[in-house]
Amino acid sequence: MKKLFYLSILVYTLSFVFQSCNDGKTYAEMKEEEADAINKFILEKDFHIISEKEFIENDTVTAENEFVLFDKSGVYMNIQYRGDGEILKEGRYNISSRFIEVCIKDVPDLSINAGDTLATNKYYPYSTYSENCLLTVGSSGSYSASFTDMAQSAMYEAYQTSAVPSGWLVPFAYLKMKSYISAPPSEKIARVRLIVPHSEGTSYATQYVYPCYYEITYDLN
Repeated sequence: MKKLFYLSILVYTLSFVFQSCNDGKTYAEMKEEEADAINKFILEKDFHIISEKEFIENDTVTAENEFVLFDKSGVYMNIQYRGDGEILKEGRYNISSRFIEVCIKDVPDLSINAGDTLATNKYYPYSTYSENCLLTVGSSGSYSASFTDMAQSAMYEAYQTSAVPSGWLVPFAYLKMKSYISAPPSEKIARVRLIVPHSEGTSYATQYVYPCYYEITYDLN
């Protein structure tokens, strides 16, 4: 009798779990919604999308409103200025960034609407916030990075992790970085615009499956 009682409880519990799962959206459905949000954003901004092949044929340069789509990562990139130095070789580098992060999809679970600014230091003076990170370039052309100054990191304040989103690292293969003795002129700092899918974004973006638009500058210290 006890076995039948426990079995009935187990069946009820499993049916409740399955019903709860069915009431929610599947990962595939959330990815489809993300893709729709990205396409809508691109159409609204009138961005022109090119392939990696076209990007290479254009000497890895993008026009003013032109984004290259990297098939492997799903990241879209527009290079506003490549910098006047050299592409980084194997080694470790101190990088400072100015950025703005904008969500481009409604995220009800986080009370976020498309168009909301999630994190930024773009509008603060350098003395207030500086997004510093340590970048490692591997021998095979791999990139990894961690934020280093937590007390002044807008990204750390927002997400409580030192991990730099993978999408932020995509541009380094194409930017010509340079270390200046003093602060570089603003027009000399490498800068890009990115559309980053959840898989290459922050921990929150990965968990809740939403894409973000970024404007980022990269300064080699």
